[in-house]
Amino acid sequence: MTEMLPFFIVLFAGVFFSSIFNRLHLPWVVALILGGIIIGPDGFNLFTPNSTIIFLSEIGLVFLMFMAGLETKLGHFSDDRNGAVSIALLNGLIPAALGFAVGYLFGFDFNEALLLAIVFISSSIAVVIPTLERHGTLHTRLGQMIVSTTMLQDIASLVLVSMVLQTTTPLSAIPLPLFYLLLYFVIRFLRFAIPKLLLLFESKKGDIFQQEIRSIFVLLIGTVILFEIIGLHPIVGGFFVGFVLSDVISSKRIKEKIRAISYGLFIPTFFIMVGVQADMGVLFEGRTVLFLAAVITIVSMGSKFLSGYLGGKLFKFSNAESALIGASSIPQLSTTLAIVITGQEIGMLSQETATALVVLTIFSTLISPTLMSRFYKKIDATPEVMN
Repeated sequence: MTEMLPFFIVLFAGVFFSSIFNRLHLPWVVALILGGIIIGPDGFNLFTPNSTIIFLSEIGLVFLMFMAGLETKLGHFSDDRNGAVSIALLNGLIPAALGFAVGYLFGFDFNEALLLAIVFISSSIAVVIPTLERHGTLHTRLGQMIVSTTMLQDIASLVLVSMVLQTTTPLSAIPLPLFYLLLYFVIRFLRFAIPKLLLLFESKKGDIFQQEIRSIFVLLIGTVILFEIIGLHPIVGGFFVGFVLSDVISSKRIKEKIRAISYGLFIPTFFIMVGVQADMGVLFEGRTVLFLAAVITIVSMGSKFLSGYLGGKLFKFSNAESALIGASSIPQLSTTLAIVITGQEIGMLSQETATALVVLTIFSTLISPTLMSRFYKKIDATPEVMN
């Protein structure tokens, strides 16, 4: 019976804090992370994670990256590819340079500063798309530009993370150029093979055993294992599996079921465990860590907003539209938390830096949707935006 108690506490915390924060109109992710902090060692210390909870959290991270990849549909890619690439470069390189500079000024070693720079490149497609859909601009020129730049930054940051991991803690002895050539052909093969494999498991309507969903999860875990065998870290593998399946799974019903399972159990467990494992006490042990968290949060959010705004102005968007592009690039979620967990596991991130990045996740995820909604109110309903 006691073995079930930690699992019950995690489930209850997910439901309870989500309900409270939903009434306050605050992001669900923030609710879960703060819930984990409250029930963890820095809060009421209600439970100690057992091996089952830790395993579910690890699966939740893979599912989080899988869902991020699933949202990254090539069909969302803007027709203005040159504009999207240019804005993504501007919105990635400037923050990355400042992120590395912050790490250097705080005495990070090269790899830790590099990971911080990669965090500053990334954004969050999972935060951006719901906000665009809510305001009815997902399929406009502005919406497609935002999605395309966010998608490019997420992919770039994950590729860079995989390169850092392959260089510092390689899972394979394959040389880096050959490794990525092999990865390219594996992804091309999967885009060809997976649709045919799914047809083999296609079930008739009314299948109570959810054969299609189970087959997709089998392919997910099996492909992640395949990627891991050739040397790709599971967090990156999970993203690429979702990316491969994003244009393969066309059924809205199946996607809703995948989302329900992923966000119903595995992903909330991961977010709660992020809060439980975050040592928030280090923020108050001295001014240095609190100052580090403040600097990382301000520089990341400020540089992302300003570079996104400049990118928008460069391609003739209005002031309000450019500000919306900047605000949409602020949130740090999937990639940032994946780097936090992985960086700590392999000893590349200190506890202080990891905690500072959790603070960045909380504030950026809170502030970005609010800023986006504010700038939407300033955008005139011009034909260019509404069509």
